[in-house]
Amino acid sequence: MKCSIKGRELIKSFEALSLKAYHGKADRAGVWTIGWGHTRGVKPGDVITREKAEELFNADLEPVEKTLNADLVTGRPHPLVNQNQFDALCSFVFNEGAGHYLDSTLRRKIRRGDLMGAAGEFHRWIYSDHKIAPGLIPRRDAERRLFLQSGAADIAAMMLGAMLCGCAALVAMIFMM
Repeated sequence: MKCSIKGRELIKSFEALSLKAYHGKADRAGVWTIGWGHTRGVKPGDVITREKAEELFNADLEPVEKTLNADLVTGRPHPLVNQNQFDALCSFVFNEGAGHYLDSTLRRKIRRGDLMGAAGEFHRWIYSDHKIAPGLIPRRDAERRLFLQSGAADIAAMMLGAMLCGCAALVAMIFMM
């Protein structure tokens, strides 16, 4: 599996683009960051183009996808997760790192097939240096919401909404007669 456009947009929405290196105090104290959350080899004063930021983002996302594929997809008759769940996990691993994911209860619950229980684990990952990191709360909430979405349910909900709108319009027309 690959992280979809929806998953990439989710990650980028929380890893604001910076074309100049900045001191990442908000999430990892003291780490220089550039692009969309890229940290490897970044030095004070570094400047990049948007194209280079995209290249770094793709390079940083590749090992995330490999880790998740090796764990949840490869060698199985069916992946343990759907595309939305994979995308949510890409955001999580991009932010927390593969090591934290591989040692997590979140992972263990997914591998046991307890997807609802796994969804409940996202809220536990809102700490940095043993303190609540306010910026992680909306990220984990967005990851959890995406994780809980299934393509079929979303389509069914949209169809139901369209049917209800049609019924409301029909009822309104009847009463206007």
